[in-house]
Amino acid sequence: MGKLRLEDVGVSAALTALVLVSLPFLDGSSAVDRPVDALGYTLAVAAAAGTLFRTRWPVPTLCVVTAATVGYLLLAFPYGPVMVCLAVAVYSLARRRPLRPALVWAAGTLALLVIPVFTHPAGLGVPAGLVPASAFVAVPFSIGVARRTWDEARSTQRAAEEQQARDDERLRLAHEVHDVVGHGLAAIQMQADIALHLGRPDDATAALGAISRAANEALTELRTTLAVIRPGSGAGPERAPTAGLANLEVLAQRVRSAGVAVDLSVTGTPRTLPDAVDLAAYRVLQESLTNVVKHGAGAAARVEVAYEPDAVRLAVRNPRPSGAAFVAGFGITGMRHRVESLGGRLDAGPVDESFEVRAALPAGGVA
Repeated sequence: MGKLRLEDVGVSAALTALVLVSLPFLDGSSAVDRPVDALGYTLAVAAAAGTLFRTRWPVPTLCVVTAATVGYLLLAFPYGPVMVCLAVAVYSLARRRPLRPALVWAAGTLALLVIPVFTHPAGLGVPAGLVPASAFVAVPFSIGVARRTWDEARSTQRAAEEQQARDDERLRLAHEVHDVVGHGLAAIQMQADIALHLGRPDDATAALGAISRAANEALTELRTTLAVIRPGSGAGPERAPTAGLANLEVLAQRVRSAGVAVDLSVTGTPRTLPDAVDLAAYRVLQESLTNVVKHGAGAAARVEVAYEPDAVRLAVRNPRPSGAAFVAGFGITGMRHRVESLGGRLDAGPVDESFEVRAALPAGGVA
């Protein structure tokens, strides 16, 4: 059980003060009511003080407050703020307990509260007396159920938002790992194929050296990517530079070493971009060149990067096999999702005898 809530202490203290202040004015206000004596004060204060534990133990609280209130009324003490104490207890029950058991306890409270309608000298009798008796139970019960439903809806919404955030992070990490590992493996595969078909030991050794470098670069970048989910693991001299357009020439050279002729063109004035945009631009070019290594015909690609005042535009073009069908796989889908999440646009598909990927990213960050 949790600690006693300050809010409950305040409510209970306020109800106790209300009872103590109002009872002297109620005493003698009606000729048929019993004068408020020590017993009346004791029962009224018990009903008010009983609400102190309404959050921790709503059912026992309702039992105590109902017993004190009904006892107070059966002894013919005047109606007054003691009824407010009962309403608070009913509200707390409806807010803190499931509907069906709460409804049973509220019905029992109402049944007991009806008794003074027949016995209290100031009671209105049946059926008129049933209306206020029912109202002191039905109204706070309805408000409590509505508040509990609202709280549950908010809790469900928060849980859904947190789950969505976790799913988005998993998807982002999956895209990062796909880009890094896919690029490295494509380069390794290309060099391995070269090594298998070469007859001269020196050339085969060069190809194997390229495989070693590609594997090392891919593993280093993968460690850097995974460091974001292992706080503190990314520190140290082995950490690779953050992927971005500043490393574009390194990326082009890596692809060239895999046997693809890369023609790189940069127009405009290179400048520092927001981190998310810089990473997204690099990943788009990396994934596009990876696809060239794996699927391109002619082993050649042209890469264009254009810095504009409000955007950075990317284009990767390579020859495609004649008649080859185009299917947007995980890589292109991931690129499009990454670019569109930043307010940009990405188009990919066949154009004449080439395959093109074009992307535009806002230079100011998230739109």
